Amino acid sequence: MNDQAKSVDQRFDAVAPAELSSWNRQDTTWMLGLFGTAIGAGTLFLPINAGLGGFWPLVILALLAFPMTFYAHRGLTRFVLSGREGADITEVVEQHFGIKAGALITLLYFFAIFPILLIYSVGLTNTVASFLEHQLHITPPPRALLSFVLILGLLAVVRCGEQAIVKAMSLMVYPFIVALLFLAVYLIPHWNGGILTTASQVPAPSALLHTLWLAIPVMVFSFNHSPIISAFAVDQKRRYGVHAEERSSQILSRAHALMVLMVLFFVFSCVLTLSPEQLAEAKEQNLSILSYLANHFSNPTIAFAAPLIAFVAISKSFLGHYIGASEGLKGLIVKSGKRPSAKALDRIVAAFMLVICWIVATLNPSILGMIETVGGPVIAAILFLMPMYAIRKVPAMARYRGQASNVFVTAVGLVAISALVYKLTM
Repeated sequence: MNDQAKSVDQRFDAVAPAELSSWNRQDTTWMLGLFGTAIGAGTLFLPINAGLGGFWPLVILALLAFPMTFYAHRGLTRFVLSGREGADITEVVEQHFGIKAGALITLLYFFAIFPILLIYSVGLTNTVASFLEHQLHITPPPRALLSFVLILGLLAVVRCGEQAIVKAMSLMVYPFIVALLFLAVYLIPHWNGGILTTASQVPAPSALLHTLWLAIPVMVFSFNHSPIISAFAVDQKRRYGVHAEERSSQILSRAHALMVLMVLFFVFSCVLTLSPEQLAEAKEQNLSILSYLANHFSNPTIAFAAPLIAFVAISKSFLGHYIGASEGLKGLIVKSGKRPSAKALDRIVAAFMLVICWIVATLNPSILGMIETVGGPVIAAILFLMPMYAIRKVPAMARYRGQASNVFVTAVGLVAISALVYKLTM
């Protein structure tokens, strides 16, 4: 082991407890926080996107969901843990790959996450405005005022600190889980086979591979919570020292098991209720699965609950992505040569986020979907490929070499990036 790896281990030993403590409330809070970042607005479109490919591709994607998400996020967590004490992802990149690479990754990291934050700002404003108008029959206030109040409210949670964000997200997870379960169970009496009508039609190998190739990014990014992984890893390292990797893997595995089981039950309940033609119609109308189901059943309960569920989903995801976006922006400011105090840096970042998110939410541009797609390949590169490259090159991560999961994560990352780039050129 080289000097760098030894120094990391020695530093761990100096702060680590002798034994790993039992599972505690903070671990549960982080598990639900990870769940909350990953499972948000994208989940409400997943049944449409995943179900359109037919029965067999959906079954294969369901089997791949857990390993795809767990191994990738575990790799990114290990990468952050390999850095010095208290270093976030942007600092770890600089530590391992140099100042220039650190600045480049920080820039890409910010521009991969920040556009998604803008999308959530627009989605949140649209959801609340629609709810006020159609469900409560109240004329919504001017869009500029509504968006400002909503974003300011979320940033008020942010100002309470990272632990407050994670706790707020973990609390919002409970009603979201209940809502997803309620909807999935509510649909059971309405199961009519739906996607099973395609089960007898086994696609040709080439067609199956093409469908999976284009569908894998949908599954990957529906479970993506990379923006919060850096903060998660830093906190685990501070709490558990040398045991951080073991405990973080336990938290990740439970979070991913929860999100995969919950979401797949919801997805299969939806696709067993709606035919492939109806799923295609929902995509054509650009509706979430909740909105389409509300129209399909003309059910006032779903019509009233859908926007509330969407509000919780978007708010959770906004808070989780804010952690990553602010981390990237702080890194860019520091790497530019400016060294404001920590309090001043927090205020600068919060003010920038408020102004930009408010302007974009007020303007309501339709180009945001394209921006999200452009950010996809960058997120895939950071989540899948960068940690695997580090395992090959960085001495502090040498102990993770030779694992079959590394090959799997690299392959999925390349598939996701190539499919996203292909979609952009279509």
